Amino acid sequence: MKFSGNIDELAYPFIFEDSPLCDFEILTDELCTLTGLAISNIDHSEIRQSLEALQPKIFHLNGSIRGKNGIFETDIQQLAKQYHQFRDLVEDDQKRFVLPRGTGPVILLHQCRSLSKKVVRQLVLVEKSGKTVPPTLPRFSNLLVNYYFALTRVLNQEMNIAEPEYISINYPAKPKGDH
Repeated sequence: MKFSGNIDELAYPFIFEDSPLCDFEILTDELCTLTGLAISNIDHSEIRQSLEALQPKIFHLNGSIRGKNGIFETDIQQLAKQYHQFRDLVEDDQKRFVLPRGTGPVILLHQCRSLSKKVVRQLVLVEKSGKTVPPTLPRFSNLLVNYYFALTRVLNQEMNIAEPEYISINYPAKPKGDH
């Protein structure tokens, strides 16, 4: 497939490219969009402000694969700090993983969490294709997964929504004291 020559029929300049870069850009565009939808559905001012500050960085992440790297060590440190602040608000933080439940914005944030994993996987494919991936990109993207998870936990806690812990039968837990 190739561009018809009619600009009205072109969704994105790289849409016909046979490369994982375009897929990465589409995934990060979707992540930015879902983050925006979550923002419009969140009343919690601290979480809302955090997401509002994060949203443009997701577009910086998007452009970093083809253009100049726009994700810096300071971005990672700032996101890690916010992740820890929100994670520390969770009262039953002993749960390793919970079944994704909640209403409205919580489910949107779970989608953002899951989509962030796809972004990381796409970075793996980008690097496998021969493109050098700045190390800040997978670090930031992996941190996004944990950040979004912490936000879901805080919001569900505030709304008294039960989050059953998921305990895998596929990977039995190690006995206590076993490392």
